[in-house]
Amino acid sequence: MLGAAYLSDSQRVEEEKERRKAAVKPINERIARLREESVRAEVKLSVERARLITEFYRSEEVKGESIPVQRALAFKYLLEHVSLPVEEDQLIVGLRGTGPKEVPTYPEICVHSMEDLEVLDSRKNMPYKVDEKAKEVYKNEIIPFWKGGSMRDIIFSSLPQEWKDAYEAGVWTEFMEQRAPGHTAGGERVFKKGLLAIKEEIRQKMEELDPCDPEYYEKMEELKAMNIVADALIIYAKRYAEKLEKMAEEEINLQRKEELIQMAQICRWVPANAPRTFWEALQHYWFIHVGITYETNPWDSFTPGRLDQHLYPFYERDIKEGKLTRERAKELLEAFWIKFNNQPAVPKVGVTLEESFTYNDFSKINIGGLKEDGADAVNELSYLILEVLDEMRTMQPNTAVLISGRNPISFLIKTLKVVAPGFGEPPIFNFDGAVVKMLRQGKRLEDARKCGVSGCVETGAFGKEAYILTGYLNLPKILEITLNDGVDPRTKKRIGIETGDPRKFETFEELLDAFLRQLKHFVSLKVKGNDIIETLYAKYLPVPFLSLWIEDCKKCKGLQLRWSEI
Repeated sequence: MLGAAYLSDSQRVEEEKERRKAAVKPINERIARLREESVRAEVKLSVERARLITEFYRSEEVKGESIPVQRALAFKYLLEHVSLPVEEDQLIVGLRGTGPKEVPTYPEICVHSMEDLEVLDSRKNMPYKVDEKAKEVYKNEIIPFWKGGSMRDIIFSSLPQEWKDAYEAGVWTEFMEQRAPGHTAGGERVFKKGLLAIKEEIRQKMEELDPCDPEYYEKMEELKAMNIVADALIIYAKRYAEKLEKMAEEEINLQRKEELIQMAQICRWVPANAPRTFWEALQHYWFIHVGITYETNPWDSFTPGRLDQHLYPFYERDIKEGKLTRERAKELLEAFWIKFNNQPAVPKVGVTLEESFTYNDFSKINIGGLKEDGADAVNELSYLILEVLDEMRTMQPNTAVLISGRNPISFLIKTLKVVAPGFGEPPIFNFDGAVVKMLRQGKRLEDARKCGVSGCVETGAFGKEAYILTGYLNLPKILEITLNDGVDPRTKKRIGIETGDPRKFETFEELLDAFLRQLKHFVSLKVKGNDIIETLYAKYLPVPFLSLWIEDCKKCKGLQLRWSEI
């Protein structure tokens, strides 16, 4: 073989294909077919969600309702009308969009312009194909209705001019102009609670509310909203059950017919009720994941968190009772893997539209680490998930292997063998260090030991907090502004503070001091903007469905009513 330095571009591509092919382990025929469909599917923009959400807000149903209830009714309208795609031979159902890798948009958060759609359709790196019909819907329905009324418009009309000047100069980006809070991870509640039980919790909270409380109305409206969205996902699952039953009637393959019947039965049980089996637990989670990502566009995405911990009781019980084999569990996990890969990230707008070339929604599955009592958390599913990752090698979901000094060396060695082919997965994290980090943030020891990694590399207490990502800070730009005494040389505007003419500085320390003062000014300005933006989201775009799954709200004993504490 030629030395790497002498390979042509085409030879490099072919060598990479062979290397990756050699790294992929054999998978069964069903999963191989589903994986091939997923990997080869063209990423497209779907206007179905945008059209439906616009239909709802144009209707009479929205009038006279509080914003939380409007949001809940909009979610219910979506789940009553969205498409119900079923990939051929899949074992898990539900998909945010109209088909594999067909991506919805969220005009109530930000409206893509016609220019945005052209860029998405034509860019060389990772395009989102936009057909002519979709462009017409955007031109004639979506843009005219939402122009001036999206969260992005509300945000920029509410921020101070000095904040906007710094933004336009490139001192920072602002993620919240195009995505909602929701970058978080599920905890135990997701796998232990059914929606009927949650509805009973909501009923009890309604009865406990004090009518003399000055916030009685706001709290009651939030609870009403959560009750509505709980019903909405039950309706969505029932629609799938009915579709699967019809498919079973028409299916001639007896094995597939039996699978479709069983899948329909699962959809009639979860998410209304807590899952009882391994298969039900995977379907239960996936319905919740689709619901959260239909409600808003929480890029980086919602994630199942410590999956080996959550699923192990179902796995262990099903194995003991003879309902499940290890190979069947792997097949179900691999089908689950493909569901993530079929949901690419929502397309961006503005500067990130031009610069962020990735389909990855960054849902991250965590394995390993410690249990709440400090014991080693590695179990049979930890190894099985590593095998799934080794065999699948898909872009999504991402993984995080949490390594503690209390984990067996065999787990680390198995992880390194999966890493060895060079696919880039899984990343390895020092879990003992993460626990210390959580304790320094004021977390309880028990919560710290149940933490993990989500998104890119964010660490947090799973199921109990959100990470509201607000953008990137451009330090070289701040240095440039410092070297121009607070003036942006591109726009000629004074956007920083006066720190002195750098030509008169006699020492490096003088320049460093000026830079740090300029940095403090911009960080303070950015944080003030963050406070405004988060307040606006709490007021205008609450997330009642996601709030069902977040624990430990101080005033609501387990039910988070808003992202800002009410």
